[in-house]
Amino acid sequence: MSTVGRAASTSASAGPVVGAAGTGSDRRSGPQSGDRSTGQRPRRDARDLLRRAAREWRMYVLVVPGLCYFVLFRYIPFLGNVVAFQDYSPFLGFMHSPWVGVQNFVELFSDPEAVTALKNTVVISFLQIVFAFPAPIALALLLNSIMSERVKRFVQSVVYIPHFLSWVVVVSLWQAILGGDGLFNTVLRSGGLGSVDILTNPGLFKAVITSQVIWKEVGWGTIIFLAAITMIDQQLYESAAVDGAGPMSRLRHVTLPGMAPVVVLLLILRLGGVLSVGFEQILLQQPAVGADAAQVLDTFVYFHGVAGGEWGTASAAGLVQGVVGTFLVIAANRFAKRMGSEGAF
Repeated sequence: MSTVGRAASTSASAGPVVGAAGTGSDRRSGPQSGDRSTGQRPRRDARDLLRRAAREWRMYVLVVPGLCYFVLFRYIPFLGNVVAFQDYSPFLGFMHSPWVGVQNFVELFSDPEAVTALKNTVVISFLQIVFAFPAPIALALLLNSIMSERVKRFVQSVVYIPHFLSWVVVVSLWQAILGGDGLFNTVLRSGGLGSVDILTNPGLFKAVITSQVIWKEVGWGTIIFLAAITMIDQQLYESAAVDGAGPMSRLRHVTLPGMAPVVVLLLILRLGGVLSVGFEQILLQQPAVGADAAQVLDTFVYFHGVAGGEWGTASAAGLVQGVVGTFLVIAANRFAKRMGSEGAF
């Protein structure tokens, strides 16, 4: 009996030793197997990605033209920004033109014409953000309140047509209506009243530019915001109506919050072009009001770079536009996320 007891006690005491040894073996083998699985995971993910790409190759083929467009006409031209740091000559090229450092930027910000162009650009961009950006939002809300689908589609089509007109046509139409010999002044003179100087008045130029942008582009933005409104769950309106909310209350607490992500996204993208306010539109009307009122950074780059041959200064101005726009987009996106919105990226 004592022998059996001793054997039992011996086996019992050996159990923990074996278990401990097994645990130690598991500890030694555990990380090795984990390392192997960790090393195999990227390979497995790569194989899965290639397998999905082979299965959906037609979709990737459709992406190729757009990708080539951005590479050829957006990313590769970035290399041309090196001209901003050179005394560039087309006859010497990028490789042999002498380097001048930041001299082009010094000349840019010491040029009174460049400073005037920057001020005009900021003022016009501010007016467009304050007045032109909210205009399609207001029109979309008005169209959404119309019960008749026929009337809604008619108004939407009418305000959408100017988007397809070139700025040459738009400026010609405004000249025919509001110019010195236009319809408006002709009616005033026929009634014994004096003519009103609108399109050739430097003081009104920025307001005219903003009004033209609203007239031409309000329809395009309206379609985007109407699409955002249609994505709002109708049950939210029904619940608000059951709770006694009126039309204005539903607009404030249901419609506007539902549109907020799209509004924030488009506003962030708009800030990226804050120093670009429309080259063709302003170039066509600049002779009528003079450079002091109508010179912006886009026209400054054209006249000094393309027409004047000052490639370094013009490239420096373009680089400033890109850097400022990029900074504003990143800053606005971070601010939007900090305020609880999704942002653009």
